[in-house]
Amino acid sequence: MSDARTPAQIEADIKSRRDQLAVTLDEIGVRLHPKTIVGDAKARVASTVDQTAGRAFVAVNRTVSDVKAQFVSEDGSPRLERLVPVALVAVGLVGLLTLSARRRRG
Repeated sequence: MSDARTPAQIEADIKSRRDQLAVTLDEIGVRLHPKTIVGDAKARVASTVDQTAGRAFVAVNRTVSDVKAQFVSEDGSPRLERLVPVALVAVGLVGLLTLSARRRRG
């Protein structure tokens, strides 16, 4: 058998390749369209923000749990040996701030 093709086969191949090229050029046009580029950039930014917010939420949640564990026992009762000193410091700070504010006014 020979590899000789008829003009009709050659024309069909040319048409097929032309159609494939047209599809490829359309795809490139869509990918390079400014709206597509902006949309892709927005999607990447949104994804990054979502990931960052998720990591921040996990970190804050872990920190809150750690702090809570310092002041509440596993059974849910308050740890007075830790709460009382913190409460006294807080009351002392409020008292100092109140005295300081009164001295500025008077």
